[in-house]
Amino acid sequence: MESGKIGELRQLIEACKSNPSLIHDPSLSFFKSYLLSLGARIPPHPKTEPVDVDVDDMVESDIDLDDSDLVEPDNDPPHKMGDPSAQVTPDMIDAAQLAKSRALDYISQNKLDQAVDQLTEAILLNPHSAIHYATRASVLLKLKKPNAAIRDADTALKINQDSAKGYKVRGMARAMLGLWEEAASDLHVASELDYDEDIGMALKKTG
Repeated sequence: MESGKIGELRQLIEACKSNPSLIHDPSLSFFKSYLLSLGARIPPHPKTEPVDVDVDDMVESDIDLDDSDLVEPDNDPPHKMGDPSAQVTPDMIDAAQLAKSRALDYISQNKLDQAVDQLTEAILLNPHSAIHYATRASVLLKLKKPNAAIRDADTALKINQDSAKGYKVRGMARAMLGLWEEAASDLHVASELDYDEDIGMALKKTG
């Protein structure tokens, strides 16, 4: 390799060392993919949306992934999705946050169907929020509706391709359907983006 090219590569690596978040720059996606293929640990993407730790604790943490927990595929009509081309105002964003807060209250009371309704309202008000879709996916997972959860997780990942929550929920939903290889793939990506103990335990069961 030409010495100039080696120098440029060295500069890139030094820049990433001093500012790890650079690796998430879309122009470096090829380099990030290469590092992941080697099993490298990638630092979490700087979060632009609030993390629903309380939802994770209440929803995903008590879901076991093993053969005894497999379910029949759900074939209910799809839940309402937001319009991705919609213009969202600050008032709509605030209203969506209030709807999500009501959903969290329902989750704490184990009123999951009502929580789904509130999260659907949040999605319709602010369809550009990956976290709203990922949170509804978490609740659908709790309701043993893995296909519905996968649809929402897919949408969350279209909005934010670095949504650890989206990969985590989709991985758990796929495991619930017995799709172990696909589940492991999603959970590996989730662990690279934002590792937690639930993902580690789930990976052991899909291994």
